[in-house]
Amino acid sequence: MSNAPSPESPMSRQPTWSDAQRQADFNAWLSGLIPSHGLLIDSLRSASVDASFRRYFRIDSPHGSRIIMDAPPELEDCRPFAKVAQLMHAAQLNVPQVLAWDQAKGFMLLTDLGRQTMLQGMDRDNPRANQDYYLQAVDALIAWQSASSPGVLPPYDEALLRREMELFPDWYLARHRGVAVEGDIRRVLDETFQRIITDNLSWPSVYVHGDFMPRNLMLDVAPTLATSGAAPDRPTSEATKPQVARIGVLDFQDAVYGPITYDIASLMRDAFLSWEEDFCLDITIRYWEKARQAGLPVGGDFGAFYRAVEWMGLQRHLKVAGIFARLTLRDGKPQYLADTPRFINYLRATCARYRELKPLLRLIERVEGIESIDGYAFGRV
Repeated sequence: MSNAPSPESPMSRQPTWSDAQRQADFNAWLSGLIPSHGLLIDSLRSASVDASFRRYFRIDSPHGSRIIMDAPPELEDCRPFAKVAQLMHAAQLNVPQVLAWDQAKGFMLLTDLGRQTMLQGMDRDNPRANQDYYLQAVDALIAWQSASSPGVLPPYDEALLRREMELFPDWYLARHRGVAVEGDIRRVLDETFQRIITDNLSWPSVYVHGDFMPRNLMLDVAPTLATSGAAPDRPTSEATKPQVARIGVLDFQDAVYGPITYDIASLMRDAFLSWEEDFCLDITIRYWEKARQAGLPVGGDFGAFYRAVEWMGLQRHLKVAGIFARLTLRDGKPQYLADTPRFINYLRATCARYRELKPLLRLIERVEGIESIDGYAFGRV
């Protein structure tokens, strides 16, 4: 889980290095790109770091700013990023294009999708003011899912779903909360996890971004003209038709082939902000209607689909709670745990609706020291 290159600030002008050899390798690689890309070396500055071991720089050129990814190959594999970038570009999504890549050293030069994320551009006090952003995101998601083909991306199968959910007992319960995960606690988790997995895998599979949320979507991206491959005799208006998705998409390197409910659950049950359920319902219905029109396998009953989205979101929030605890305890990044109350609210709200999830609800409330109530805010903190 990461974030987009961030807006520039005076404190992030100069990148720093803890490894002198890597710095020398980087400088040699970058200098070699000057003739072909016109990079202005003196403009190099930090753009962002994230929850992974990757970090990003921004650099200027006569063709506009560029992004450099620094991904040590012993810690990060850039090949999935490059592969999924090609798949998304073929699906006419606005994604970074790889301009240069030293695969052995883990340096990559990319096009720059801008400086403002969808999350940063939100009006948090007025959900309806953000509707157009969400509908652009929905269009991008449908374009991505419509390009799906089995056997291209890793399967989001039972083993992976279970491994992700185990982050919750391993890191959130045991290490963060000091809970002994044994006896009745282990039994409740095992039974509930199996129900969640069975429900999630009952839905058809498509391409899954894996972290499709406003923090990884960019706003200030001029639509790329879809001229590649245009026939010479095609009318100009057709050859320069804007891409389906005007919004930029980042952080897609962990894409898989899995349940169609996953990415819409990520979008509307965000790790970093929440809306009241009426707004979430409205956007999810609009997605469902557009997906049906596009021939995607979302079923003919919105109630059944929305239930499936809730159960998919449950799996994701168990995973993310574990990841955020791990980021704090193992990686020294405590800022992520500040959003923990949001996940607890999501988990409680979903568990309270379904009888078979009540044991998990009671477990969570006991761990959090929360007295049971009849109503829950939909992830609001």
